[in-house]
Amino acid sequence: MKKLLLFILAFIAVIILVANLGPMILLGVSIWLLYIVFKQFMKSDSIGAKIGWAILGLIILSMATANIFSIVGVAAAIALYLIYKNWNGVDHDDDPHVIDDGDPFTNFERQWSELNQ
Repeated sequence: MKKLLLFILAFIAVIILVANLGPMILLGVSIWLLYIVFKQFMKSDSIGAKIGWAILGLIILSMATANIFSIVGVAAAIALYLIYKNWNGVDHDDDPHVIDDGDPFTNFERQWSELNQ
């Protein structure tokens, strides 16, 4: 039942991610263009160039704010990552209390910490 619920959530997250892929790309491009405009604004010496770069920056900023709802797509991508991570449940590889009888050195760190306490 858990895997079915995770699959349904992943399916919904994929639909949301695909629906917001275009605005996510436009938001990324507009942020990159804002960075370039800011760098050119700081390099320019004349007032006319600074005014031109500022106007261009405001136009690009309006494009960025129009695509701000693409944050929902980013949240869907994060949800997909978390669903993928939790698909098989808890990993026991990081559990220090797992005992492997085949290798005598597997539990050395755990036993050493128990002796030092």
